[in-house]
Amino acid sequence: MDVKIEESWKRVLADEFASTYFADLAAFVKEAYANGIVYPPGKYIFEAFNRTPFDKVKVVILGQDPYHNPKQAHGLSFSVPAGVDLPPSLVNIYKELEDEYRTPFLNRNGDLSAWADQGVLLLNATLTVSGGVGTAGSHQGHGWELFTDAVIRHLAAERDGIVYLLWGSYAQKKAAFVDTTRNLVLKSAHPSPLSAYRGFFGCGHFKTANEYLTAHGQEPVVW
Repeated sequence: MDVKIEESWKRVLADEFASTYFADLAAFVKEAYANGIVYPPGKYIFEAFNRTPFDKVKVVILGQDPYHNPKQAHGLSFSVPAGVDLPPSLVNIYKELEDEYRTPFLNRNGDLSAWADQGVLLLNATLTVSGGVGTAGSHQGHGWELFTDAVIRHLAAERDGIVYLLWGSYAQKKAAFVDTTRNLVLKSAHPSPLSAYRGFFGCGHFKTANEYLTAHGQEPVVW
């Protein structure tokens, strides 16, 4: 797999790209794209990194898998291209934003690229998935988790003042090594309809994140 990724991330993750596990992962991903339907389209696998350089990251939002239905996944967690129906979790994210800011969010499209361009790393733990019914998690266990763990480790070791929005137990486990004395870690239930009413709604994460960024001399995110 020809890794086309923004230069600062290429430098930070050089050891990962040179590793045996990544060579095996690349072979798996290449074969998957050659022999079936895989999302996102290949050019968007590293879109989160290309949109948000390492030194520009100020918020991290962790997802699990790319969407596995047609036209949804484009390399940013929770995001879908403009014109695509909003997935349920994103509907609930917009509901929370609407409640926090008392302003309409639900009439927006689902493309969160503007967040990524402001320093919000929209990172899925697994960067590819097979398309079709019942294929969620189909590319787990092939190396992507090792790669994205390394992403969080580098951010935790080399950057301070980042806000980590950890929604659901999966995301919370993934960022367990983030130093909470040097960063802000906010945890809640996942925005999925199955769990949003158990603590995601009313979490206040978006305003709290911006208050922290402002207090630490950074520009708040225009959500």
